[in-house]
Amino acid sequence: MTSLARVTTFSFAGIEAQKVEVQVQIASGLPAFLVVGLPDKAVGEARERVRAALTSMGLSLPPKRILINLAPADLLKEGSHFDLPIAIGVLVAMEVIPLEDASEFAAIGELSLDGRLNPVAGVLPAAIAASSMDLGLICPESQGGEAAWAGRIEVLAPHDLLALINHFRGLQVMSPPSTAGVAKPANVPDLAQVRGMASARRALEVAAAGAHNLLLIGPPGAGKSMLAARLPGLLPDLSPREALEVSMVHSVAGMLDGGRLVQRPPFREPHHSASQAALAGGGNRARPGEVSLAHRGVLFLDELPEFPRAALESLRQPMESGHTTVSRAAAHITYPARFQLIAAMNPCRCGHLADAARACGSAPRCGEQYQSRISGPLLDRIDIVVEVQPIPPAELSRAPIGETSEIVAARVLAARRMQQSRARPVVNAEADPHAMDVSPEARALLEQAAERLGLSARGFTRTLRVARSIADLAGLSQTARVHVAEALSYRLRNHARPSDFSRASRSDS
Repeated sequence: MTSLARVTTFSFAGIEAQKVEVQVQIASGLPAFLVVGLPDKAVGEARERVRAALTSMGLSLPPKRILINLAPADLLKEGSHFDLPIAIGVLVAMEVIPLEDASEFAAIGELSLDGRLNPVAGVLPAAIAASSMDLGLICPESQGGEAAWAGRIEVLAPHDLLALINHFRGLQVMSPPSTAGVAKPANVPDLAQVRGMASARRALEVAAAGAHNLLLIGPPGAGKSMLAARLPGLLPDLSPREALEVSMVHSVAGMLDGGRLVQRPPFREPHHSASQAALAGGGNRARPGEVSLAHRGVLFLDELPEFPRAALESLRQPMESGHTTVSRAAAHITYPARFQLIAAMNPCRCGHLADAARACGSAPRCGEQYQSRISGPLLDRIDIVVEVQPIPPAELSRAPIGETSEIVAARVLAARRMQQSRARPVVNAEADPHAMDVSPEARALLEQAAERLGLSARGFTRTLRVARSIADLAGLSQTARVHVAEALSYRLRNHARPSDFSRASRSDS
């Protein structure tokens, strides 16, 4: 006699959960436990974990041929989350769990040898996919609150396999889990602690208002990293849709702490030794990279020229498209990557190019060589470039305390609301420039500057978007000539020679 059971689970392509049917057949023949359907090593090892979990409960597999097929068979199955659906399928085929009850749920989870359920990545997108199929979801107890974010879905979150069996057999009833709540925001230093640096503070505010890419250039100790660390405190909370997007990326990466929804824009700061796969995504299992973990948030790259050239060039496409694709022979996996790039760098390797007393003997050539590590196409995608000059200790001690992050964040929020009223939910960094109200004088200045400076079409568009953010901060509906002039002052540094940086900053002040 042959027993057949089917259990629904999921595989993941990016943040999309793809349906996988676990088919279990127990038939007469030589005792065997086989898993087919293109499983990776972790899935193949599920045989031993399932066998040990059943043994710990006093159950033994029948001395028959047990065949597990993961359909569709041509889709690569990766990860330990197939343990639980395989175990449920075996228990249904053994008539330990009723078929009718198990067919109403999808399952995802890893088994310990004693039958306990361990957390796995991807519970949130799995719950959303199960909800769209009118199914409930069975997941580990520690992730029940994460699955509950999917909305109207029945969630079973047992502590171990025995509790699940008892629930299906009517020996106990599991209470539905409540949502896990919202992640606690990280402690962000206040902008009031930054004294002086008026031009850099202004550039940071403009970048926050329109989600523009920003590059800070200055000698060591000038305060570049200090400024960048305070940017998250200026950004508004994510919208519900954005929070769900970001949380799904973090869930697939196994980084959704306690299943709590991410409400604040993420802030990622990888070390400059990060590889191309670490930044753009990839690896053996095509995991999301830093550009995706920074989705709807900030990607801070300190010591920008020290990153591998290939890693930096991999940022160019996601900076334009808002997504990144990991291409493999078997599949193409796409992750969202709509991030704001904040970068910092020294003007040269020694860091003191503008200081004749401390600069190396090969200046200014050393600065040209150092900055040439950043390609022109990547630099063209940076909207705001500002030089950060160190403040002498005597002036630093007497400098007045600047505005707090709370005050600046209020202006940024008002500017973001103006942007949403024009093109919900697009920020200025993504907005259509043709839909912006620009005065004739402002447009004439921008066209004249673009021709004289040789701005690319991208540079022209991005300058107009920065000008629009400046106008939004002023609460004006039309972009004026003064707004374009300020935006051009940020863009002009993209065309300056390394030896011109200090002269440009003096003329700005």
